[in-house]
Amino acid sequence: MIHPIPESHTPMQSAKIPVTIVTGFLGSGKTTLLRHILGNAEGKRIAVIVNEFGELGIDGEILRGCGIGCDDEGNEREGALYELANGCVCCTVQEEFQPVMLQLAERRADIDAVIIETSGLALPKPLVQAFQWPEIANVFTVDAVVTVVDGPATASGQFAENTEAVDAQRRADPNLDHESPLHELFEDQLSAADLVVLNKSDLLDEAARAQVEALIRAEIPAEVKIVAATQGKLPLALLLGQGRAAETTIDQRVSHHDHEEDHDHDEFDSLVIDLPAVDRDRLLAALEQIVAAHTVYRIKGFVAIPGKPMRLLVQGVGKRFDHHFDRQWREGEARRTQLVFIGEDLDEAVLRSALAGAAA
Repeated sequence: MIHPIPESHTPMQSAKIPVTIVTGFLGSGKTTLLRHILGNAEGKRIAVIVNEFGELGIDGEILRGCGIGCDDEGNEREGALYELANGCVCCTVQEEFQPVMLQLAERRADIDAVIIETSGLALPKPLVQAFQWPEIANVFTVDAVVTVVDGPATASGQFAENTEAVDAQRRADPNLDHESPLHELFEDQLSAADLVVLNKSDLLDEAARAQVEALIRAEIPAEVKIVAATQGKLPLALLLGQGRAAETTIDQRVSHHDHEEDHDHDEFDSLVIDLPAVDRDRLLAALEQIVAAHTVYRIKGFVAIPGKPMRLLVQGVGKRFDHHFDRQWREGEARRTQLVFIGEDLDEAVLRSALAGAAA
């Protein structure tokens, strides 16, 4: 997404283009933070790469729905938004990420900065290491890795390792691997951070906030700051222009997956379910029941409501659901409901059955 800047501004061709990597678990608020940055870009021309786990790109569509990266007629500007779907960028660095960066390198005179929003299941370290490759290093530098943390989800223990339960399981069967993939992912996303955004801080009381900050602080160096935010609203100067050159220090940061050739996502499932128009209240009730009965980390998608000219954006993290009408259905656009479910051991037939009663 490239924003116009005054004609008097001329980019320095000798300087490397700064890249900000925004990472964090599913539903932590990365896209909301990105929208805030782009809405307050202060004339900077910013290209955006959005990566999602699953075949349906919701986050890119959310950005377009807000008019970001579009011209005055609402059409997408070519070369402004790049979507890497159906896999985490940490696993597709060479196949998908590298070609996009080479395209951007050819357009370096038109770009002041790049922002990459990783999948919520991505490991940031392999991505940062890709900036050591000569063809990328000659043009780009990682200005900073910004890790977004969902305050309420962390306070609820979603990312905490239940030591007593793990020890009990290991004593029962020492051959089993009972490491928590969420716990490891949480730690690895923090280990790469140059700045940690404690998001949704308005939903935390003082004690919960102190608890979450203590968990975060245990995983990051003393010099890495933790800043609280509500809906990702932070000063642009805090998020951009840190000048960390993270690619030069990333090899010194220890992660759980340092000795693995591939980051295994087999623990996680992603399903897309298409439905006709639905009743909003019945849909939300069905989604709440699904979350209560199954291991679902993230639900997001667009919903068609009978008689409503606008589409409903639904986003769920754990038991919390947000929904609002984001834009009108366009002429000729199919008015249908598409929902993405990300979790563990998901059965499409079971989910479809649970949603059957939501049809209008």
